[in-house]
Amino acid sequence: QVLLVESGGGLVQAGASLRLSCAASGRTFSSYAMGWFRQAPGKEREFVAAITWDGAITYYADSVKGRFTISRDNAKATVYLQMNSLKPEDTAVYYCGATRGWGSYYYRSQEYGYWGQGTQVTVSS
Repeated sequence: QVLLVESGGGLVQAGASLRLSCAASGRTFSSYAMGWFRQAPGKEREFVAAITWDGAITYYADSVKGRFTISRDNAKATVYLQMNSLKPEDTAVYYCGATRGWGSYYYRSQEYGYWGQGTQVTVSS
C-alpha cells in the first residue's frame, strides 16, 4: 500500500510556472511507477505524464510535451511535476497515482491503484 499527498497548486497567470509535488508513504515506493493526471470541471480525468519506477523512462501527453517535466526522487519518496509556460487550458485538479506496473497502458487512469486527494491549478489569462 502507498498513501499519496499532492501539493504545490495555486493560481497563476498564463506563462507562469508551478512545481507540483506528490509525497508518498508506504512500502517500497521505488517499486511503483507514478503518473500525473488532471481533471477539469465536467471533463474526464486525463493523462498528463508518467515515469517508471527507476525514472529511466518518462511519458507525456501531447498537450503538455515540451512544457511539463515529470521526475522522482526515490530517496525522498516524492514525484514532481514541473509545469512551465502554463496555459488557461491547464486549469484542473491534478492528481498523482501509483501502480506496481502499467504494462503498455501508462496513460490509462484505470491502471493506477492508488491516488492522492489532488491539488488545484488555476491559470488565468
